Amino acid sequence: MAYPFQITSLEQYHRDYKRSAEDPEGFWAEVAENFLWRKKWDRVLNWNFTEPKVEWFGGAKLNITENAIDRHLATMRDKPAIIWEPNNPEERTRVVTYERLHKRVCQFAQVLKNNGVKKGDRVCIYMGMVPELAYAVLGCARIGAIHSVIFGGFSARSIADRLDDAQAEYIVTCDGAYRGAKDIPLKSLIDDALIGNKTVKRVIVYTRTRTPVSMIKGRDVWWEDEMEHAESQVEKNGVVSFPAEEMDAEDPLFILYTSGSTGKPKGVVHSTAGYMLWTTYTFVNVFQYKPGDIHFCTADIGWITGHSYIVYGPLCAGATSVMFEGIPTWPDAGRFWDIIDKHQVNILYTAPTAIRSLMGFGHEPLEGKHLASLKVLGTVGEPINEEAWHWYDENIGKKQCPVVDTWWQTETGGTLISNLAGVTPEKPSWASLPMPGIIPLLVNEDGSEVTEKDEDGVMKGNLCIAAPWPGILRTTYGDHERCRTNYFATYPGMYFTGDGALKDDQGNYRITGRVDDVLNVSGHRIGTAEVENAINMHSGVVESAVVGYPHDIKGQGIYAFVIYNHAHINDELTRQDIQQTVTRIIGPIAKPDKIQFVHGLPKTRSGKIMRRILRKIAEADFDHLGDISTLLDPGVVEEIKNGRI
Repeated sequence: MAYPFQITSLEQYHRDYKRSAEDPEGFWAEVAENFLWRKKWDRVLNWNFTEPKVEWFGGAKLNITENAIDRHLATMRDKPAIIWEPNNPEERTRVVTYERLHKRVCQFAQVLKNNGVKKGDRVCIYMGMVPELAYAVLGCARIGAIHSVIFGGFSARSIADRLDDAQAEYIVTCDGAYRGAKDIPLKSLIDDALIGNKTVKRVIVYTRTRTPVSMIKGRDVWWEDEMEHAESQVEKNGVVSFPAEEMDAEDPLFILYTSGSTGKPKGVVHSTAGYMLWTTYTFVNVFQYKPGDIHFCTADIGWITGHSYIVYGPLCAGATSVMFEGIPTWPDAGRFWDIIDKHQVNILYTAPTAIRSLMGFGHEPLEGKHLASLKVLGTVGEPINEEAWHWYDENIGKKQCPVVDTWWQTETGGTLISNLAGVTPEKPSWASLPMPGIIPLLVNEDGSEVTEKDEDGVMKGNLCIAAPWPGILRTTYGDHERCRTNYFATYPGMYFTGDGALKDDQGNYRITGRVDDVLNVSGHRIGTAEVENAINMHSGVVESAVVGYPHDIKGQGIYAFVIYNHAHINDELTRQDIQQTVTRIIGPIAKPDKIQFVHGLPKTRSGKIMRRILRKIAEADFDHLGDISTLLDPGVVEEIKNGRI
């Protein structure tokens, strides 16, 4: 399968970029011709960023699973679509061909239909990293149900909040999941989340760990029983079929929850056609994917990276995608390298957190590992520091593999800024050039465009995007005003990313991190308000303030300043209690790394907490605290400084 839209030279990149900016409708219409449509579009693009309203390929009809699976069957029936590597290396690998994927997705679509799921219904998926998770996602898409995958590390309370916000009536889960040395009791967490729930009608449970579970009559059913019944319904005389629901280009494909600057997670909604186009286009171009390459994205499908670059992007491109159930350090720190050699992986796409963690184990885990199959390395989730970039380049790529440093967000659907492997120049720790269709702008706090450079010839500002691309979010579920205020109101006429960035003379961009009250911990976005709300649920806590600080492995750690109402406390035990509270309410990913007990917080006279000051204290940058004379009680700053952990 050839990719007519693949960029193969720097000259072509500049040509395509120029055309995408000057004639976006003509450019993307040409790319769209490479997909399968039931009905072509009436209009390529209709948009304004005021409401906001964005429509791509208006009037077109399609089903994304026909593009991800059915159209490949004539030529790639026996080609692996997914290679599944289990948590335990002693367990058998599973290879899912495009033919088998088609059968399983049709079966599960029938299961959903048998259980009453209809087009537009919300189906929450809370599973481990098993192939059945991909079947569930694609089965939903096949019947036009809106899937909302919840990462397996979230607590029952976090699941309940998401179920409630999505008004989900159906859940797909596992009895449990394996993750390194841990067994995670997924079904019992779902049971806890459903206490008091009045909307969920059915829970479909896949058997993975054989953990004893409670099955409620009339609500809970076993995946295996349902699939066995559906098999006879979709297969007749050796022919498998389940008609894919015809979807409008702008019909919602999925909801994915992400933290914001308020306590309540927001459900980012992606539509069908634009997301399909963007994930496939960026996958093929960023990684310079060639038919037959083995692509290994180490993310979890519970995050946007897994949606876009394990499932939809690779499958729509007819690629082979490795799906890994475990973690990079179990049973030892050579697990990634074993998988690469075992499956002859050509493209490795992972997070800087994982790279920094593996760096800490030295060279021993790499001994005896060849890694000769690798052609492209990629990073995702957070800015990568130069030390980690060079270690990755030298030790994993042997200086023979381009390193693509991709910058994007849940809201963008796919990569916005990145070098293209071996085609456009790479610059260590810089995301580099924007993808065709992306028009970045650096703006000052007042919204004016940054024009002045510093002594190094670099411009610095808040990163905005001036025009829509096919993969942009369409709304936040059930609350379009929240979408407007979060992304389009800060700088009218632009999409505000929430990130700061640098731009050099060559037009390369370097992301410097969040400029709002959102943390980026191990590549996962966590709102400070969400963590503070969880800490404040602890019975002894009066008030708290949370900031990020530099962390050697995670990139950013979570530093909490806590006012506690008991005079005599066991600091260490109380810290553990608070951490346990956060784990219970949000999940272990939000657990504070440092908790400092304080008598007061730096507040303005109007009562606003000055997190800027706390951030500087957490970073031990005492020389740049700024003016503290306007605080209600300036003396509190000295006390916090002296008590810094």
